[in-house]
Amino acid sequence: MRHNRRLRWAAIPIAATLALILAGCTPAQLNGFLPGFVPGEPPVTNNTQRVSGLWVTSWIVLLVVGCIVWGLIIWTVIVYRRRKGQTGLPPQLRYNMPIEIFYTIVPLILVLGFFAFTARDQDAIEQPYANPDLKVQVYGKQWAWDFNYTSDNTYDPGVQAQPVPGSTNGAVQQSTIPTLYLPVNKKVTIQLDSRDVIHSFWVPAFLYKKDVIPGKTNYMYVTPERIGTYVGKCAELCGEFHSAMLFNVKVVSEADYQAHIASLKAAGYNGSLDSTYNRNQNLPGTSAPKSNG
Repeated sequence: MRHNRRLRWAAIPIAATLALILAGCTPAQLNGFLPGFVPGEPPVTNNTQRVSGLWVTSWIVLLVVGCIVWGLIIWTVIVYRRRKGQTGLPPQLRYNMPIEIFYTIVPLILVLGFFAFTARDQDAIEQPYANPDLKVQVYGKQWAWDFNYTSDNTYDPGVQAQPVPGSTNGAVQQSTIPTLYLPVNKKVTIQLDSRDVIHSFWVPAFLYKKDVIPGKTNYMYVTPERIGTYVGKCAELCGEFHSAMLFNVKVVSEADYQAHIASLKAAGYNGSLDSTYNRNQNLPGTSAPKSNG
């Protein structure tokens, strides 16, 4: 009874300390130190909470397992340490079948659980929109991005981010960075193609990225939910100026989006930049060769 009372009194300060720590956490900390979370603001996209939940839950489970393992190790070191006056080897134990079954089954359950929840969330994130509000085609190229606003029959050609003259810290001119405009709260299908080598379309605040592979078209399905400008970059080493392959995603109101499309059309950017500009023109196809005769 005394032992249980001691445990109860020990649990009270531990619980109070834990509650105090959690109460002082920022939104970024509560979401696993992932970017894009602001107090009182909606999530950046419809997928960020899902990714954050999977990430944080996984870490909680792993920390619980880690604490149990560390506790057992410390307990074993203390309880079974060599005491003064002891000599020789301690009793040798082997083939403890219940323990061996336990440490085989538990990791298997954890792995299957992580796989099941990851597959569930990935399936939801990768689910195509039946009727997207906007379709955009993104071409990755060494070392910039081209944006085709397919739904609006206009395009925005990108150039490589240019360094600030005289800068020694790698700063670039923001006005030279390609910027993809997306309307807030609209379902967007982004088609990803490469003009040359493998790239990767990554917006850290979206908590998701997708490889851009020559000869293969990938897709992203996203609904931006917070107005703002979000930094993007290529996340696949693609050559000498890979670090300068930057872009921005600007989530704006519907009116601002339409104004941007109008400005592109006024600049003469009508139609699209298609595969004619691809550097790779000899990619293998999937159909059988045909005879010229």
